[in-house]
Amino acid sequence: MALRCGIVGLPNVGKSTLFNAITAKQAEAENYPFCTIEPNVGMVLVPDPRLEKLAKIVKTSTIIPAALELVDIAGLVRGASKGEGLGNQFLSHIREVDAIVHVVRCFEDPDVIHVHGKVDPADDILTIETELVLADLESMEKRIDKLKKNARKEKELLPAVDLAEKLIKGLGDGLPARTLLETEEEKQLGKQFFLISAKPVLYAANVSDSDLPDGNTYTAAVEEIAGREGAKTLIISARTEAEIAELPEEDRPEFLESLGLEMSGLDRIIRTAYDLLGLHTYFTAGEKEVHAWTIRKGAAAPEAAGAIHTDFEKGFIRAEVIAYDDMIAYGSEQKTKEAGKMRSEGKEYTVKDGDIIVYRFNV
Repeated sequence: MALRCGIVGLPNVGKSTLFNAITAKQAEAENYPFCTIEPNVGMVLVPDPRLEKLAKIVKTSTIIPAALELVDIAGLVRGASKGEGLGNQFLSHIREVDAIVHVVRCFEDPDVIHVHGKVDPADDILTIETELVLADLESMEKRIDKLKKNARKEKELLPAVDLAEKLIKGLGDGLPARTLLETEEEKQLGKQFFLISAKPVLYAANVSDSDLPDGNTYTAAVEEIAGREGAKTLIISARTEAEIAELPEEDRPEFLESLGLEMSGLDRIIRTAYDLLGLHTYFTAGEKEVHAWTIRKGAAAPEAAGAIHTDFEKGFIRAEVIAYDDMIAYGSEQKTKEAGKMRSEGKEYTVKDGDIIVYRFNV
């Protein structure tokens, strides 16, 4: 299953321009609010140079990278949780993503209208955060009575009731759910509530190309807020990403270097999203195909096998594992085996980034 990120922000901050550039899917991007009437969804492949090298070794022409799904959600405004603008019909789309990419305007341009009349990243972030928190508060207030009623008969629901009451109080004080879910137990228990403000956030500080790569005073404000929240920040130029998307692949590295960048915005978003969500990649490789699989860091071998198919997880017997560096060093699976670098691992094995695995299972 692809990693899903929702792109949110105020109208006219560059969301759709960024979405179009990194997915090459032309959502409307006009200079007025609410131009995105339905959430635009784009699937992009996760770049990984290791796939090509493995494909040469196992002699296959079929490469299946991991995927990232991006959802461009219409610009939210003050009162969205109560139906202002296009209203909370779009908040439901945010509930379905794994992480939020919050695009924040960090550039001055008199030709691009700001919905509040001035560029103020801190105020813009507060506006969006407040709407997400209010939407969650309304959702929890609707659930609490039924949860309490059920807990009278099902005592195992009492911890969920306690957590719900804690969340309602904190959300009512304007705090996002991700700051209220303090323990791993609370985080797991809180998943049943599908709270928007519990999702990890990546702030994409959208600047003009002249402010790449280091940003400006506006991006400094965004980085300060992200630091307090434990969120991540990327300095990015949506317009520059649009220019990169139009260049031939071979011309892009030189263009990026001229801007002081090592990689495109898409690559940086993917890398940061993986880090934010605690994810990494392992591979299956054979004559049929080389395939990248996204799993959480710390996943044991059976859980990692489940990324391929639930039957692999249920019937897991063992995993035959080769480290990527060993496969490259010895140049073939057979030579790697002969060098004693293929390991047979059981259910307790923690899958590492870059592992190449053959599963043995019985259903």
